[in-house]
Amino acid sequence: MIKIRLTPYASTEWTWDDSSYVTADRTSEITPYAHPMLEQVAVTDGSRTLLVVRERVTGRETTDPSPRKLPPGDFDKARTLAEQWPTDYVLVETAPGDPCRVTSGPGGIAPLYVSHDRTSLHGSWDMADLAEHAVGLSPREVARLLVYRPRYSTETVFRGIHRVTERTTAVFGGHLYLHYPEPALHSGPRELKPAADVLGAFVNAMDDALDLRPLDSVKTMLHLTGGFDSGTVGTRLAERYPNRFPTAALLIGGHGRAHQIRRRTEILNTLPFAEPDYLIDAVEHAPLSADCARVRGERISPYEEPLHRPFTELTEVLAEHGARVVVTGLGGDEMVALSQDEYAHKSMGEISDALPWIGQRARAAIEYADDGIAPPAAVNSMTLLSLETTAPVLMRAGIWPLHPFAGPGMVQLGEWLPMHWRELKQLQRRRLASLGLSPDVTESRVRESFAEVVQHSLTRYGQQLFARMLIDGSPLFDEQLVDPDGLRLAVRRLAEEPYREDGDAQLLEVLDLHFAAQAFL
Repeated sequence: MIKIRLTPYASTEWTWDDSSYVTADRTSEITPYAHPMLEQVAVTDGSRTLLVVRERVTGRETTDPSPRKLPPGDFDKARTLAEQWPTDYVLVETAPGDPCRVTSGPGGIAPLYVSHDRTSLHGSWDMADLAEHAVGLSPREVARLLVYRPRYSTETVFRGIHRVTERTTAVFGGHLYLHYPEPALHSGPRELKPAADVLGAFVNAMDDALDLRPLDSVKTMLHLTGGFDSGTVGTRLAERYPNRFPTAALLIGGHGRAHQIRRRTEILNTLPFAEPDYLIDAVEHAPLSADCARVRGERISPYEEPLHRPFTELTEVLAEHGARVVVTGLGGDEMVALSQDEYAHKSMGEISDALPWIGQRARAAIEYADDGIAPPAAVNSMTLLSLETTAPVLMRAGIWPLHPFAGPGMVQLGEWLPMHWRELKQLQRRRLASLGLSPDVTESRVRESFAEVVQHSLTRYGQQLFARMLIDGSPLFDEQLVDPDGLRLAVRRLAEEPYREDGDAQLLEVLDLHFAAQAFL
């Protein structure tokens, strides 16, 4: 939600010029993301200055963004209160003779990446803005992504570019120091009272998350995939605000496509959603096709949506029709996830032995995949990484994402629920059933995923792209993160043998990383 250039030990006299905060000597600049769901405020005691960019809250008028003078005692109180804001934010602090400090809020709705040169700290929600500061690849982070073992940390694929994780403070005074916060406290399942109204509590938690932001002030659309999570949130909004919110989705491929269409149709016919319903065929606008931004060589972060081409197409359609906010179901999986004690499951990192293209340095780095990761956050780390994939595409189109399942009240409710309410998403299933939706929606046994879209992309477009990569070379080869001989064998198997989802689908990550490395380095 912010772009910055901060030069410590220079001027700290800030002014607001209607789009950015700038210092008197123009050595520092802070540009908030311009959107009606965000606001910016600034206070100073004549020496220290605190600048805040944050999500707006329902019922509060926006304030004058110009720096406001406060007594020193009130300044300290303002700093404390800034961290108690109920929605997401970014804080910037400057003072004469001191390093500058940038602190991310707890929500992780928009990513914040930082880098630096000899004099200044640079930051942006769009990693492409920092490409000139990328100085190579991080073996450990590349290895995490290659073996589908992502970890939430300040480390990114590119050395020289860092992620400011939730509640982390970036301190820059010529050298950059990233200070992790204390771990967020969590609780476990509780015993329910005999008459406990779980669905009522669930609805109240959804309402609290949705009512916190002034959705009635902007054109809002619902990402309604037909699945349990987006379906639960979308139906609640339609129930409360009949005929207000249009819907949108990506259509999957394969056997689940007809079922997705049928489920969505029933949901749309049962609740009073607004028209129209925007649908984009993910097969028709497949990743890796000639129109894909990654294939065209654009600087797309390796953390952005893997299905970048269809997701971008859908986003552009929504923007053309005036959308400024999109409500999603992201975070629903993690809200009701079972713990390792409740359901023992293998780490996805264990698939590395079956991937012949994993290079020597990447295999060595996998052993240290859990080093340096961020402490537990209020929001599940996998949810935070998921939010990071969607925000840049939406924000470039002028759309702000809203993820109710990632709200603190929803997260806490999920932690408190006994296992039988969380297993197989019983919470979402029972909520949808209470609305009169049929077992075809609430008890679906047909898998709906983008696996067939990935298969289509790799088998139709991937072989030519891999052939070019193997001929022209790749930074992944140069740094021994991907083994070209192993990749050549895998590509040959992809062409000559039946497609295997477990073992072939992971090749998409190789291409995404390759295109990112080429574009950034």
